[in-house]
Amino acid sequence: MKSRAVLLKNTVTTPPYASSDAWEIVEVDLAAPGKTEVLVRIEAAGICHSDLSVMNGTRPRPYPIVLGHESAGIVAHVGSEVHNLKVGDHVTSIFLPSCGACSTCQAGVPANCSVAAAVNARGEMMEGGSRISLDGQPISHYNGVSCFSEYAVMDERSLVKIPEEIPFDLAALFGCALLTGIGAVRNSALTKPGQSVAVWGLGGVGLSAILGAVIAQASPIIAIDPIEFKRHLALSLGADIALDPSENLRDHLSQGVEVAIEAVGRASSLKAAYEATARGGVTVTVGLPPASEQLSISALSLVVDVKTIKGSYVGSANPRVDIPEYVKLWSEGKLPVERLLSLAHPMSKVGEAMDLLDSAQVVRQVIHPHAL
Repeated sequence: MKSRAVLLKNTVTTPPYASSDAWEIVEVDLAAPGKTEVLVRIEAAGICHSDLSVMNGTRPRPYPIVLGHESAGIVAHVGSEVHNLKVGDHVTSIFLPSCGACSTCQAGVPANCSVAAAVNARGEMMEGGSRISLDGQPISHYNGVSCFSEYAVMDERSLVKIPEEIPFDLAALFGCALLTGIGAVRNSALTKPGQSVAVWGLGGVGLSAILGAVIAQASPIIAIDPIEFKRHLALSLGADIALDPSENLRDHLSQGVEVAIEAVGRASSLKAAYEATARGGVTVTVGLPPASEQLSISALSLVVDVKTIKGSYVGSANPRVDIPEYVKLWSEGKLPVERLLSLAHPMSKVGEAMDLLDSAQVVRQVIHPHAL
């Protein structure tokens, strides 16, 4: 079948993104779903900094590629061996499907699935190859989702069924921003009630981490970002203190913070988070810095201050357990996801949306692929 999609042909070396000829909206061909695959009509696709990183080349992926990894939509067709979804179901996507068979999947940590990570890096589906083509040439998938498109073929393992009462614009955020940010606090840091938490970077993931700290009953909760409106938003979501990065956290918490979450994606921010971590504390990073950046810290401090640095991918989540829990919290009014949504655009405005994201003037945006 045919589907209009955002095709990234190569990196955008010189912003603005809106005027770049490195991407265009084209009509691609979608192959029929395989046995374990699903055709989804995409109703809303979130725009994450990871998409921007692929567009500007700081996170290389095989080009040409259809971007988008955070979405919500309606199941339009299912393969013969799909048993947990049916036509008409509402779903949200997961940007790291899990094979279900490797040691980490069997241990209940599908976010660490090395099989899926390798497949994503190749721009392929879990069962191999691509389901997207243009003029007979295969197009790469982005993280098995490629939702900047009217329709997308995804593996069943890339989807979680959600209740129909969740608006699609909000449902799209559950599979990346919320899963990653809340998970960093709860699953990776194992934050306990009463522990202090600080979050560097208040985009969609960082503000989700603030929400995660509130849910975990952390205290105090410190939000750090150079953009004033984001600091005010963090305070309204439950943070106790909001700081510009130029301010010293230890002026407010002399011993440092027990849990530091880095969500900027820069080595300098990770270094600041580590240095602000208290003795015996943990620094968790969810940001995706350019591969060329190196982290320089005092090696001695790891021992004498008994600190821990942890990487967190997909919030160390088990999406089929965590997403339903977060949905329940939203339905109970305890997870104000709508506060994270800044703007919605038609798909034709994806370049303008990338420019807004690059300028740090928004939190989360979504595009509507079927809107002109």
